[in-house]
Amino acid sequence: MSALIESPVFGIGISLLTFYAGSIIYKRTGSPLMNPLVLSMLMIIALLLGLHISFEDYNRGGQFISFFLGPATVILAVPLYRKISLLRENVVPIIAGISMGSLAGIVSIIVMCNMFGLNELVSISMIPKSVTTPIGIEISSQLGGMPSITVAAIVFTGIAGVLLGPMICKLFRIDNEVAVGVAIGTSSHALGTTKAVEIGETEGAMSGLAIGIAGLVTVFIAPLLVKLLM
Repeated sequence: MSALIESPVFGIGISLLTFYAGSIIYKRTGSPLMNPLVLSMLMIIALLLGLHISFEDYNRGGQFISFFLGPATVILAVPLYRKISLLRENVVPIIAGISMGSLAGIVSIIVMCNMFGLNELVSISMIPKSVTTPIGIEISSQLGGMPSITVAAIVFTGIAGVLLGPMICKLFRIDNEVAVGVAIGTSSHALGTTKAVEIGETEGAMSGLAIGIAGLVTVFIAPLLVKLLM
């Protein structure tokens, strides 16, 4: 048994099985609260704690899944290619919306961290919360943050986008497909984009575009805002 747990197959296997189980639960309930990723995380945490398995043992396989985060993000370019004409027609408002959304996300987290008295390390680590994980980890490392806190903040932000994004759009009567996609992708990266794809192809394409542009904008302006506001 110990040989199996220490093998990379263990981490990969339980990750796939728990996500598959979460997907079945999500499809049967239809509730946004039953997000497959959230359910998978909870199942894995319960399994590791219940069987007294260390994170290091799990991560021998889990790190292989993390490696594919970058390539998986690239696939989001497929729906964007299908909507390339729509991008050309709205390129200025799309770029402006993503840029302002990224700026607002960084400024708001710095201000809130200062309000709640969080130390500088935690504050810096949470700045890249709205970009996809591979980019966020690099930004956090360059700014002197702690990548583990950054990953937790990114996951929480993505889950919040999945749960609250569509409801906020309805609340403020944002029904333009391009605007909905840009808003969800800019604020909640790849996790939010999975929800945008469910809403519609245009929303998914614009959200996928927002991931890349928001990452680039954050790379350039985050260091400047840290020096200015911290």
